[in-house]
Amino acid sequence: MSLDNPILSSALNHISLTTIKQEMGPPPWSRAVVLLDHIAGSVICQDGGYENNDRHCHNYDEWWTVLEGEIDWIIEGREDDPVQAKAGDFIYVPAMTFHHIFPKGQGPTVRLGMALPGTGGHLHERPDRKAQVIIKN
Repeated sequence: MSLDNPILSSALNHISLTTIKQEMGPPPWSRAVVLLDHIAGSVICQDGGYENNDRHCHNYDEWWTVLEGEIDWIIEGREDDPVQAKAGDFIYVPAMTFHHIFPKGQGPTVRLGMALPGTGGHLHERPDRKAQVIIKN
């Protein structure tokens, strides 16, 4: 099945991860699956060891679920204790919180990223923070 309209909507209520992977080919790639005024979602596929991700933040909250493989998140405020996520795990990063994503292992990793649509994309300078994460042991 060709995905003429790859975005989930009232006209397309279902997209198979298998179909998306077949159409996108080998990693790295990213494919939007939901893009509405109030929510955006993308499937992201990167090989383990992929090194082109950067440390950044956004002006909106983000959360992910790992669909395949293992991925580490280094999140501001807990740099000494990275989140080590595997398939089936959920990860959340508040707005204005720097984070860096590291796909692990030998094969491809796949994650679904969800966020409120925002502006600015990857921000690399310290913006005014809306939230502060404090981890107490």
